[in-house]
Amino acid sequence: MSSKSYQTLLAEIAETLGTAKAKAIAAVNAELLLSYWSIGKYIAEYELKGQEKADYGSHLYKKLANDLTLKLGKGFSRSGLYLMKQFYEAYPIVQAVSGQLTWSHYTVLLGVSDLSARGFYEKQAELEHWSSRVLKRQIQSGLFMRLALSKDKDGVLQLAKEGQTIQEAQDIVKDPYVLEFLGIPEDERLTEKGLESKLIFHLQNFLLELGKGFSFIGRQQRITIGDRHFYVDLVFYHIILRCYVLIDLKVGEVQHEDVGQMNMYVNYFKTERKNEGDADPIGIILCADKREVIIEYALGGITNQLFVSKYQLYFPDKEQLQEKINQILDTENQ
Repeated sequence: MSSKSYQTLLAEIAETLGTAKAKAIAAVNAELLLSYWSIGKYIAEYELKGQEKADYGSHLYKKLANDLTLKLGKGFSRSGLYLMKQFYEAYPIVQAVSGQLTWSHYTVLLGVSDLSARGFYEKQAELEHWSSRVLKRQIQSGLFMRLALSKDKDGVLQLAKEGQTIQEAQDIVKDPYVLEFLGIPEDERLTEKGLESKLIFHLQNFLLELGKGFSFIGRQQRITIGDRHFYVDLVFYHIILRCYVLIDLKVGEVQHEDVGQMNMYVNYFKTERKNEGDADPIGIILCADKREVIIEYALGGITNQLFVSKYQLYFPDKEQLQEKINQILDTENQ
């Protein structure tokens, strides 16, 4: 028996079974979503007929949960039935329900009241295959609003409709970056080395916060210029933009000389490390604080792609972020 032929046979069987299993799971998920949507529709129509106002505190949900449990077994709760009605009301056209997402995804999405933000998270969860846990974290971190702050009205609307598209350096930069996954108390005294070590330890979460397309290259990457050595804190390669991304960490307020240092790093990578077909490298200084006026003058005249962003160790105040987004939309309307 030919070993090569047997391995081919084995691979073909495994691929067939894997494909069949994936299709079966997708089919079950689609039917489950359709059934929950239909249940929500029945409840909403019952309410419209004036039989009973179907809010969460009404007698209807408790009675339905008890009777369905007696009739069909476990799996029906008052909160679950109310979510099904919300599901139908949020997606009255069943074709708008994505079969790529699960019921767990939709229960998280239903908690997002802003339609633009919900549209973004739904699309991004599809594009990046987020689990419901990751989706919840991205919502808590205000990802949509943090990305939208760098855009005009048309950009915000496009973000909500299409999700994040990455075409230029600005598209991969956030301000602020949220590093709550490090579990560092706000009053803890941090060093740059300590922050770097924690980011490496939580690299998977950090890559999630950085966004789609980042591939980790290394830490403390040495640069030798003449007889002097310099070290870039973190180096990544962005597979969509096809360029190096250099990150320098500052636990205090960024200074103008920090910008000059990053500019030197970027110039070095552009000359010495950039491969044929690569785009020019991007530099990001990640700091605890910054003064916008100083940064504006420090970056003035620099042709390299340099960005200065703050990081924070806690989830942002989403109400404040939403106010800023509303200002962008209102300004454009004036």
